[in-house]
Amino acid sequence: MIRVEGHKNLYRDEKSGAIINCDTASYNKYVNMLQQKELQKSEIERMKNDIDEIKSLLKELINKQ
Repeated sequence: MIRVEGHKNLYRDEKSGAIINCDTASYNKYVNMLQQKELQKSEIERMKNDIDEIKSLLKELINKQ
């Protein structure tokens, strides 16, 4: 692979001509960010389910009176 001039983490594949980014630290940071977003989504979904359950229990309690 040939280093792209002016970029320390970019290389050009000799066969395909594709530009390849070899910055693993940035890639790992990106993957961690995606994982955090997924955790946030699942937490929000869990909270929504909890709220629905609370509403259901409150309605049941009101109907018993």
